Amino acid sequence: MKTLGRYILLFSGGVIFAYPFLWMAVGALKPEAEIHDLALWSSHLSLASLEKVFAKVPLARSFLNSVIVSAFTTLSVIFFGSMVGYALAKLQFKGRQVLYAAILFTMMVPFQLTLIPQYILIVKLGLTDSYLGLIAPTMMSALSIVIFRQFFLGIPDALLDAARIDGCSELRILFRVVWPLARPTVLTVAILTFMTSWNEVLWPLLVVRERSLMTMPQLVTIFVTGGEAETQLGVQLAAATMLALPVTILYAFFQRYFIDSMVSTGLKG
Repeated sequence: MKTLGRYILLFSGGVIFAYPFLWMAVGALKPEAEIHDLALWSSHLSLASLEKVFAKVPLARSFLNSVIVSAFTTLSVIFFGSMVGYALAKLQFKGRQVLYAAILFTMMVPFQLTLIPQYILIVKLGLTDSYLGLIAPTMMSALSIVIFRQFFLGIPDALLDAARIDGCSELRILFRVVWPLARPTVLTVAILTFMTSWNEVLWPLLVVRERSLMTMPQLVTIFVTGGEAETQLGVQLAAATMLALPVTILYAFFQRYFIDSMVSTGLKG
């Protein structure tokens, strides 16, 4: 009975948590008059709201822009974050702890404090209205460095020494020996970075004005708050559902690796 009670409690919590998302997805398919009903089903489901969204805004183009920006950001964060994390965990050099402390300090600085200097720098470099202007400020992540470092601390030094004896350089050790062992950690960093980049709205609003270069969250925000949705709740829910769908599918496929990595990378050293 105790086990049954726990399952009932967990199931109830899951339903309460998932209900708003399910209501949003179903509301995108309901007629406008039935959206305010709390029920998760309707006999008049249709794709009319989705068709209106695609007719009013270039959602497919913005989706491609978000994929390009998020993919390049994720790849650069994994590449550079793993290199810095490996150096801080396994290489001995002066100032290593000071550098790591400085990286931790940057995580405590609010993004809003660096927003204006970053924007001025991007304008001076002439990178506004470009993919590079969207990607460049996020190519490095302090969180990814910390996650990689914590995992690399658990790799035996004897394994790396054996690779060095065989003539491997440090970069080759990282990419050929360490990366295969850190697959769950790489996937965790990839998921966190991709989700953060995908959902970013403020920075694209500052550096991109051309509609053809707008990311999906930026376009949906302008669509909903700028009046193009014409106060139609069904159209707004359809746009929000299309925005949330990719990251939901991504996490559903890789959640096992994500959980495994968060357990295995605990605080070491």
